[in-house]
Amino acid sequence: MNREAALKIVLALVGVLFLALTYPLIMFVRQDPSMSMMFSIYVTLGVFLLLAIRNPSANRSLIAFTAWSSLAHAALMGTQAMRNMVSRGELAGVAALVVIGVALIALAPGKQRVALARPSSIYQPG
Repeated sequence: MNREAALKIVLALVGVLFLALTYPLIMFVRQDPSMSMMFSIYVTLGVFLLLAIRNPSANRSLIAFTAWSSLAHAALMGTQAMRNMVSRGELAGVAALVVIGVALIALAPGKQRVALARPSSIYQPG
């Protein structure tokens, strides 16, 4: 399996996982509004990750944002769990976010090189 195929699989899995947060989003609307707001961002991100499967190279910044924001979220949530600010059960979510972040960084498409035009092909009025 090549790198782009693996990336597309990861984008699909993460996109579907984030989209699956629609159900808890609806359930937490009245119980915990801040949780619903966070879930709404992940659900939206999931839709765009699924759209990015068609052309991952054109969506490098979206993939990078997903990776780095997942790692930042994991770092914050892990710190809160270790300081007993949130349940230690949140460490499972920390692990999932770290795996998502590392996988997307490892598989992210490289920068596309732009070919420079040859001097003979540049229009010169004459």
